[in-house]
Parts: sequence; C-alpha cells; structure tokens
Amino acid sequence: MSKSLTVGVIVAHPDDETIWAGGLVLMNPDWRWHFISLCRGSDPDRAPRFIQAVHKLGGEGWIGDLDDGSEQTPLDEVKVRQTILSLLPNRDYDLVITHSPQGEYTRHRRHEECSKAVTMLWRNGLISIKELWMFAYRDSGKGGKDDLPQAIKTAHKIVHLSDYIQLKKHRIITDDYGFAPESYEANIVLGEEAFWCFHSPPQVREWLQERGELI
Repeated sequence: MSKSLTVGVIVAHPDDETIWAGGLVLMNPDWRWHFISLCRGSDPDRAPRFIQAVHKLGGEGWIGDLDDGSEQTPLDEVKVRQTILSLLPNRDYDLVITHSPQGEYTRHRRHEECSKAVTMLWRNGLISIKELWMFAYRDSGKGGKDDLPQAIKTAHKIVHLSDYIQLKKHRIITDDYGFAPESYEANIVLGEEAFWCFHSPPQVREWLQERGELI
C-alpha cells in the first residue's frame, strides 16, 4: 500500500485502537492516522489517556460519549452512525479499520454496534472508503482472563510484529492507559494482528452471508 494513506480507525473504546491495531499503526508512521472512540468522552481518566495514547501512536484523536454502562443496553443504530459522522474530521479515507461484527471477545455489544454502523455508513455512501479492514480475533466463547482472544489464523491479513513494536504497543497500554502488567488488557497485547479486508460493501455482505450473518 502507498506510504501516503489517510486512515481512519473507528473503535468503541479508548484502548481498542492500540490493542487490536497498534502494531500496524506503529509500523506505518508515514500514514495519516485519525482515531475515533465512540465512548468515554466524559470519563476524566480514559478520555485524556486516549488522546495521549493516539499522539504516542502518531495520530490525532476524537472521542464521543455514547453510553458504555455495564448493562450493555443496545444503542439506537441511527445515533451510533450520527456519532461517527460527527466525530470524523473528513468523510474520505483510503483505509478505515474497525471492529468485526462479532467483536473480538465474549462479549461486548459496543464493538458489534460500531462495526455495523461503519459498514452501513459505507454501504449508504455517507463515508468514502477505498478499503475496510475489520479486526480478526476471537476467544473460545467463555471469555475472561482464562480465555484470551487470539488472532484468527485464516484472516485475510496477518501482521507480524517485531519484539520492539510489540513492546512499544505494550507500553502504551501500561504506561499511557495505566493498565497493570498482569491485567486482561496487557495480556491481550499480541505479537500478531489480524484483519478481514474488503474493497466494497457487496464484498462485506457476501462475506457475512457465507458466515450466516447479515447487517
């Protein structure tokens, strides 16, 4: 890919950008990175840490404040899409990276809602994307510290991180976000990153149909 890409990373929470794609970001400092988090804008701890982290990653960040309560009450789909549009600094991207429709672990509804919203905005022509990549990770279905998500080996793209890049990524999680070295978040800073890759909305739809899912 070109060294002059404009890339949007649209995630549900502060830290998702680093955990699931931080290595890719650090390996491509010449790309122009825009980071969007849909939740925690009013969190006095997480919000400033997000801005600090994305600056460390070499990009700019914008953060919304959608409900992120432990009940995971479903969000209004229109509101999620409107929030994304209100946060994006532009509507034209070479590449957008976001969550998978299944999320990355068992289970966080906000990840799934974010993925669906990005896909619908692309399908409806409200954002222009040359390529869409979705995080490709999963656990075994139990979740928690004893069931950590791993990169899906059959994903369209696997990025192998050097020890140096993985360490930089890990330090953003522990130093900038403040997670303990033994925390769940620190333990899922993996040495490889995986993505499902698409060039058009119909391609996403076909992939979902093959998996028995629809958006």
